[in-house]
Amino acid sequence: MIRSSLLFGMIALATALAFSQASAPSVFSWKQAPVVKRPNYEERTLMQGTTSHFSDIRIQAITHYTKTSPEETQQLDEEALVIIREGELTLTLGGKQKTLGPGSVVVLMPGDAFRLDNQTDQPLTYYFIRYTSNEMPDLDLYRLTGDSFWVDSRDVPYTPDDKGGIRRLFAAATVMNRRCEMNIMTLNPGIWRNPPHTHQAAELLIILENTALVHSDGEQKRAEAGDVIFWDAGVAHAIQNTMPEKCSYIALHFQP
Repeated sequence: MIRSSLLFGMIALATALAFSQASAPSVFSWKQAPVVKRPNYEERTLMQGTTSHFSDIRIQAITHYTKTSPEETQQLDEEALVIIREGELTLTLGGKQKTLGPGSVVVLMPGDAFRLDNQTDQPLTYYFIRYTSNEMPDLDLYRLTGDSFWVDSRDVPYTPDDKGGIRRLFAAATVMNRRCEMNIMTLNPGIWRNPPHTHQAAELLIILENTALVHSDGEQKRAEAGDVIFWDAGVAHAIQNTMPEKCSYIALHFQP
C-alpha cells in the first residue's frame, strides 16, 4: 500500500519511542497499537525497530473496510510478508492474480511488483511485515526479482500430533534470510509446545485464536488474538496454552 512520505513520517514518529528496540522480548498488543484511520481503511503499527538480525523491521496490520478501488502497483526495497488474518485478499503478482483467505501468506522479494486488493463487501485484514537484513547482500537487488511467491493455506494439509497440530506453509532461503520458515500451530489445552529453549533463529508469533501464556527469559505475559510476539536469537522462550480451549498461532523463524 503506497502512502505519502508525510503519513509514513507520522507513523514512524508516533512509534519510534515505543518500538525503537524491537529486539527486547515482548508481546506487542493488538488493542494498544497506534492506529491511523482513513475513510476506507485503517493501519495499526504493532512493532517497529531493530533486532540482532534486522536493521529495520516493521509490522503493521492493515484493514480494508470493504471493496474499494484497486490499489496502485507497488515495489519495495525491503523483503516483506503479507499474512491474511480475516477476509479475502486479491493478489496481483508476476502477471497472475490469486484470491487468498485467512492463514495464507505472500512472500515478496525486493523489486517485485505487486498489488493487494479487497474485491469483496466484507472487511479484509492482513499483517504487513517489512524487514531489511543487517547483512543485506552486496548485489543489485533488482536483479533478483521474480522469486516472490504465495501459499494458499487451503492447500496445506493439517497434521495432528500429541500437542495439537501443524500446517507447514513454507521453508525457503530468501534475499534477507538464509532460511525463513512459516507454520500455523494448534496447541491443545494445558500443553507447552516446547519447554523453554533458545536457538539462533529469531522467532515471531501471531496469535490467531484464543489466548496463550508467553514465557520470555523467565517472565510471563498473556497474549491475545491479534497480538504479535517477538523473540530475538538467543532469548529463552516458550509458549503454553493454559486455557480450556485450543489456541492457534502463526510461527515464523528467521535464520540469518
